[in-house]
Amino acid sequence: MTETSEGTLLWEPPAELKENAVITRYMGWLEEKKDLSFDGYNELWEWSVSDVEGFWSSLWEFLEVKASKPYERVLAKREMPGAEWFPGAELNYAEHAFGNARSDAPALVHRSELRPLAETSWAELREKTAALSAALHEMGVERGDRVVAYLPNVPEAVVAFLATASIGAVWSSGSPDFGAGSIVDRFKQIEPKVLFAVDGYRYGGKDYDRTEVVAKLQGEIPTLEKTVVLPYLKDEPDLGSLDNAVLWDEVLGPQEGAELHFEQVPFDHPLWVLYSSGTTGLPKAIVQSQGGILMEHLKKVYLHIDLGPGDRFFWFTTTGWMMWNLLVSGLLSGATAILYDGNPGHPDMNTLWELAEETGMTHFGTSASYLTGCMNAGIEPGRDFDLSHLKGVGSTGSPLPPEGFEWVYEHVKEEVWLYSTSGGTDLCTAFVGGVPLLPVHAGELQARSLGMKVEAFNEDGQPVIDEVGELVITEPAPSMPIYLWNDPEGERYRESYFDVYPGVWRHGDWIKIKSRGSCVIYGRSDSTINRGGVRMGTSEIYSAVESVEEVTDSLVVDIHRPGSEAFMPLFVVLREGADLDDDLKKKVKGAIRERTSPRHVPNEIFAVPDIPRTLNGKKLEVPVKKILAGTPPDQAASRDSLSNPDSLDRFAELADRI
Repeated sequence: MTETSEGTLLWEPPAELKENAVITRYMGWLEEKKDLSFDGYNELWEWSVSDVEGFWSSLWEFLEVKASKPYERVLAKREMPGAEWFPGAELNYAEHAFGNARSDAPALVHRSELRPLAETSWAELREKTAALSAALHEMGVERGDRVVAYLPNVPEAVVAFLATASIGAVWSSGSPDFGAGSIVDRFKQIEPKVLFAVDGYRYGGKDYDRTEVVAKLQGEIPTLEKTVVLPYLKDEPDLGSLDNAVLWDEVLGPQEGAELHFEQVPFDHPLWVLYSSGTTGLPKAIVQSQGGILMEHLKKVYLHIDLGPGDRFFWFTTTGWMMWNLLVSGLLSGATAILYDGNPGHPDMNTLWELAEETGMTHFGTSASYLTGCMNAGIEPGRDFDLSHLKGVGSTGSPLPPEGFEWVYEHVKEEVWLYSTSGGTDLCTAFVGGVPLLPVHAGELQARSLGMKVEAFNEDGQPVIDEVGELVITEPAPSMPIYLWNDPEGERYRESYFDVYPGVWRHGDWIKIKSRGSCVIYGRSDSTINRGGVRMGTSEIYSAVESVEEVTDSLVVDIHRPGSEAFMPLFVVLREGADLDDDLKKKVKGAIRERTSPRHVPNEIFAVPDIPRTLNGKKLEVPVKKILAGTPPDQAASRDSLSNPDSLDRFAELADRI
């Protein structure tokens, strides 16, 4: 593979894609109906963040939002926090999820390590949602009550969510690979009435029973009145250790034939609760609204991912990551959502590419770490599988390095739209990412998203172009949290996002906005390395280190101790058979010197068996930094929120040597 530098042009949208894209139709509609003409995407974006009310009201009209009561105005308060969107309007998210139901394509296609490939029709999805909605009513669940799910990424999770949303209750989910403590920390905060849970799951060919965890959840969440157990690992799970539990089919069966009704709720009525990663402290319980998510996700799936009724939309995710919520929102466009539950690397890294072939996948969404894992494994998806239906590859979770871009175009598909995106759980969307009208450059995200006034602030709090700065959002957006749970005065909300720049959302990432409108994300601003006044995103250092053949993974931190110089250790995971000798250390340092800057050559390099990562694949830079400074591992990070909790112990052993 040839070495590709940041900014190298890799792809330009073909004329057919540009002509048929929903965003092109939207721009034509704006010209015809609103007498608004724009010379390209950047002009459209400028309008969307300056005439905020005009933009969002145009989307409401163009995408035909269905409301039982009209809105009085678009934005009653244009301030952050506290923006009030579409007051007076009443609607229901779930109603829109069925708005483009079809008889000629499935709503869901699904497979897991426990279940073969299967389909769920739109009619079946509606019938089961109706039955479960009626069952929730019988359980006493009312508008505003909380329903939580400890479920894998299977059709039943989608049914449970849509049923919850249809009656105006509030949804929250966590993946069964979360430990009991992590789930209790999340769910107990919001005092749920009903729990959907799985008896167990299979991952990487190994079975994990979860009935003891479910019993612990019941014991530690006193507000639970009913637990619905989905038999997944076993056909007939033992519920003897559970209180007031009933099986999934026993709940749905009596409600067969029920009509599906959609409770009409105010625009700012809560839809779901998401959580910060929880690597330190109690997770923030982030509440987003039915209307806010509906508007943001309609915009996202139609205008930025370009989904439509003929598409088959996949994102590799669990129910504990916001990408699951976005995957389900693919239904808003009439697209088929593809679900997968299991280890993407089992039995090898070809598993998901095989799924792409089997399902006729049109959009393959995943994490940057998965794509780089495929690259390091040396697989050839484009050669080994029929990817003729594949139109787009989406990447998120962490920055995708230029060589990751190059790998997709060389080894997946030459004519594919690769959209790297970056956003956050906090808004359940991408602030910067894909636009089907724009070219793709290596290492760059194509553009800032419509309606998201993303800027890079320098140290003086001024917006800059072609310079690395703090990622901020300077205008409100509908999917910003309406509040954090148990934060009645909004104090934690303000501290989380508005403590540095009052009235401006500070996200905690470094970003460079280039003069052509594309963006580069450099990792978290609280873990970026500043050496001799030169700031470097950790993603750039990782790109250099992991270009060395013997290195499969890495993590770097900068430690500042009172009265001494900063010390920058680098931790590497080595390929089997490799040794961290002086020659390899020299090779790694040379790669960093050449590809980033001489100032960012580490003081020392250590071999570790594994790099600690969250369940979503993000490296734990800040917790590792705390461990190396003397914080006990269990205080620095919640092990339940890690995919590899034992990896912390090696860093604790190294703390005395650093």
